[in-house]
Amino acid sequence: MVSVYQFMVYGMKMMNKMNKLSKMSKKTKYNRRRALNCTLTDESTNNPGYFKYDVTIGEKDGTVHTQPAYGKDMQDALSRLINKERTVKVENRATNNPFLVFLIWVALMGWPAILMDTTNQPVFIFYGFAVVFGLVGAGIWWSSYINKK
Repeated sequence: MVSVYQFMVYGMKMMNKMNKLSKMSKKTKYNRRRALNCTLTDESTNNPGYFKYDVTIGEKDGTVHTQPAYGKDMQDALSRLINKERTVKVENRATNNPFLVFLIWVALMGWPAILMDTTNQPVFIFYGFAVVFGLVGAGIWWSSYINKK
């Protein structure tokens, strides 16, 4: 026969387990952002082979919002969404600090002049402009990759 004490101990253990389970299922604040749900909504009209996904994101503070993401599959859509958010962060930092952008531009234009021997040949100017045009081309390619819908 079970004593009252053993019954109470067993009841307390079960209550603790139930309390832990309810806390785990109701956890709304995380230590990092999470993709909670991703659903395929429709196929892209502009680019065949691409799909539109609605991604439900849980933020660190517990808020939940939905964002559209485009890609060939779900993994591609999520990586594009992450890359787009990183690009927005870099754009915000660049617009908030134009002097840093100017210093980077001067360094890219000036490194060939510093490294090359300037014996009456202005080839270093060509290399400086080639680097800048290459970076502009890479930026245009990156923008078209991120914004493909």
